[in-house]
Amino acid sequence: MLVDTHCHLDFPDFAPERDAVVARARAAGVGRVVTISTHVTKFAEIAAIAEAYDDVFCTVGTHPNHALDEPEASPETLVALARHEKCIAFGEAGLDYHYNQAPKETAQRVLRNHIAAAREAQLPLVIHTRDADEDMARILREEMGQGAFPALLHCFTASRALAETAVELGVYLSFSGVLTFKNAQSLRDIAADMPLERLLVETDAPFLAPTPHRGKRNEPAFVKETARVLAESKGVSEAEIARATTANALRLFSKMPPLSCAEAAA
Repeated sequence: MLVDTHCHLDFPDFAPERDAVVARARAAGVGRVVTISTHVTKFAEIAAIAEAYDDVFCTVGTHPNHALDEPEASPETLVALARHEKCIAFGEAGLDYHYNQAPKETAQRVLRNHIAAAREAQLPLVIHTRDADEDMARILREEMGQGAFPALLHCFTASRALAETAVELGVYLSFSGVLTFKNAQSLRDIAADMPLERLLVETDAPFLAPTPHRGKRNEPAFVKETARVLAESKGVSEAEIARATTANALRLFSKMPPLSCAEAAA
């Protein structure tokens, strides 16, 4: 069994066939799907999607590219929303200096609000980071120094230095379909050297469809392709990667219910 730890089932790409997308994920051996919030103001819609499927869970948070146009949610507001039964994490929040759609100080403040919520609730924070390695490493060190909180760097494509800092601080790394791209050998090298007990897999669907589905809309069923390449990179079997990444996901997302006997055997 695999867990797609990051997708966006609320995006319009999935609206016409969401039931079929979830069914294909189940058929592919994906036993848990986490649909990720990008707007706190749309949390009710995201939660409703999670409520519709036993094996789909959700998060609450503001993407850094919306840090300026979304109302800033206080840590108290985030914690209150995360009490929803199907909400298992905060985010995705973080820093994106590639698109720079919000001033750096605004994005950093919003990120720290999410960190405060994660620390208080002891639910993981799903972190987006792009072209912001130095600031992200600094903020993680500062905030962990004020009190530990569970977290993962999603769709990891950053530097080896940031990967090593994250692992040192107890943060998980999640790899997407980018890991399968022909020109991503340096990323595969980083994945190969990171401890297996800190690794997760995801799709970031509908984006970043892995090889051999490049050019198509991505969906949770395709996470098995990323898991396959991660297994090759680590020099272990696909079964071992499935076992390890699923165990890691259940450990990190501690609010997600344990597997049933039937699911565990799948």
